[in-house]
Amino acid sequence: MKKVDLSKYTDFIMDKTVELLNIDSPTGYTRNACEWVKKNFEDLGYSASFTNKGGVLISLGGKDKDNGLFLEAHTDTLGGMVCTVKDNGRLQLTNLGGMEANNAETENCHIVTREGKIYEGTCQLCNASVHVNGEYRDTKRTWDTVEIVIDEKTKSKEETLKLGINVGDIVCFEPNTRITKSGYIKSRFLDDKLSVGILLGYAKYLRDENITPDRAIYVHVTVYEEVGHGGAANVPEGVTEAISVDMGCVGEGLSCTEHEVSICAKDSGGPYSYDLVNTLVAAAKKMEAEYAIDIYPHYGSDVEATLAAGADVRHGLIGSGVYASHGYERSHRDGVENTLRLLIGYTM
Repeated sequence: MKKVDLSKYTDFIMDKTVELLNIDSPTGYTRNACEWVKKNFEDLGYSASFTNKGGVLISLGGKDKDNGLFLEAHTDTLGGMVCTVKDNGRLQLTNLGGMEANNAETENCHIVTREGKIYEGTCQLCNASVHVNGEYRDTKRTWDTVEIVIDEKTKSKEETLKLGINVGDIVCFEPNTRITKSGYIKSRFLDDKLSVGILLGYAKYLRDENITPDRAIYVHVTVYEEVGHGGAANVPEGVTEAISVDMGCVGEGLSCTEHEVSICAKDSGGPYSYDLVNTLVAAAKKMEAEYAIDIYPHYGSDVEATLAAGADVRHGLIGSGVYASHGYERSHRDGVENTLRLLIGYTM
């Protein structure tokens, strides 16, 4: 078949991903991002609703409701929570999801109080001045050795508490998003906001091309993936397959690059459905999508939570290749387009 030109949908995906990346949404603080997700699917003409857990469930239509396809992506990200207001007025954090202290160091952040006030700050090593701290280079970066320095005049616990900052407040790290002239997108939290953008682009493609899929297709944008239970509920009746649209890992020993769509054969939860993986590969070939098959030993996905909750479905995992996962991540518009191409091929 003739290779379909998807460049305008890739442009749309990149633009929407940047919009979403600029909305803070660490696990437990996702309402604003989910309101954006719901509105953007509705703007495309689709029915969308909030789940009790705070995610967004969307129906993309389709004919066969007894053989439904469930596409899962997540908009919750890594972040932090205040666990101690220190005597010096600074904040000790506990991480939300897999945020690493050595990745957070020197990053700017927002502290969101329960009353809705937002303060700026920076994550720094305790005693962060190299000219003062002789142990700077040798100190292991952990959540016990870094702290949030608040950009307010406070030098004591009492002064910080008067600002309204307290234990349990959310700390959101800035994404620092950038798209290069060569097509790379660099940002924190591409995992998994890039895939939310891809699913929006897929929905726009169906609408613009006036396509009604042969099978019912549902999208679930989850909000607790980073802590393991995002996909544990809300599977519509009649669904027989569930696919996490997340990220493909890029690193030593792996085949995937930022320019390809990853098809995962196995991760820390075990093998994905052999038959479904084969069908995904066939769809990639049909659509001339550049792809890689890989195994990720330190990875878990929404769809595994779906299985653990008891859903009787075949399961898979795909996504654009992303380098430096859970750090300052990088992908490319080629990987985005190949993921979109695979989704179209699999569902047409």
